[in-house]
Amino acid sequence: MRKLLNTVYVTNEMAYLTLDGENLVCKIDGEIQLRIPFENIENIVCFSYIGCSPALMGKCVEKTIPINFISPTGKFWAKVCGETKGNVFLRVAQIDRFREHSLLLAQNTIAAKFSNTRQLIRRTLHDNISLREDSEIQKVLRILADGIDKVYEAKSVPEVIGIEGYCAQNYFSIFNKLITNKKASFEFNFRSKRPPLDPVNAVLSFVYTIYTSEFAAGLETVGLDSYIGYCHTLRSGRVSLACDLLEETRCLVERFVLTLINLQILNEHDFERQISGAVWLNNEGRKKVISRWQEKKRSDITHPYLKQKIPMGLLPYVQSNLLAKYVRGDIDSYPSFLLKSM
Repeated sequence: MRKLLNTVYVTNEMAYLTLDGENLVCKIDGEIQLRIPFENIENIVCFSYIGCSPALMGKCVEKTIPINFISPTGKFWAKVCGETKGNVFLRVAQIDRFREHSLLLAQNTIAAKFSNTRQLIRRTLHDNISLREDSEIQKVLRILADGIDKVYEAKSVPEVIGIEGYCAQNYFSIFNKLITNKKASFEFNFRSKRPPLDPVNAVLSFVYTIYTSEFAAGLETVGLDSYIGYCHTLRSGRVSLACDLLEETRCLVERFVLTLINLQILNEHDFERQISGAVWLNNEGRKKVISRWQEKKRSDITHPYLKQKIPMGLLPYVQSNLLAKYVRGDIDSYPSFLLKSM
């Protein structure tokens, strides 16, 4: 159980929440682990299977403190809350903020993406001396650095997206070099999405999809509409705002996929190839990826804005919370996620 930005995150799957006067109490196996006064709580996000007492839910409704139930794998299940008028005002504020500041938000998000991508590449160079003088990799590092400057010179969101597309194309042109284990049986030639045409693209697309759904769940817990974004255009059925926030953290997915391949955790038997040319993870492959992803989410990272360690699995919820605070006017700007090292 952890408190960040006045939100309580219950990450232990066996935790049970109950009420004691004006306090939230967390129990595991009947033993009290933590007690927090309600005056210090704005939101509760619960990853527990066991849940909480009806008395606690009633108290939270009375105090308009939402309780969000998320599956341990990151799927949004349900929310218990009182009157919803607060969310209506928040969503109106979301639309107004995004209309007025969409360009700056897009610039900050894509600049953070480029910076984090550079950190991913540098991590590989740090671990592999033979790649440090590679001319193509050094060229991509320069393109990404120039891209940060160019997005802030852009006059419109479509122009920012155009710069992002050019930089992404160059980045993926050297992605195969980041597969440093010569015994790995996979190669990456270019990014293919719908459908993925090789195993590396299949894993990238699968984990991108998982992480996008986790950002959508995070946005739901703070009352933001995940379908209304500032960078990705509106499209029926697409969680555009979740896709926006994902951009800052794609490097975490890509580093994770590279680890799976370089450590040979995945092999040819984990994929199925269709007559159309599409390549997908099979059941066994999906189990491997999900298991390792859940393990990865439990690892700690230092959040650059909070200046404290958090489980990586809470990052979508923390970023969603920070964005909601920006929309409400509690903070002057939305702090994009920036890696210092990987």
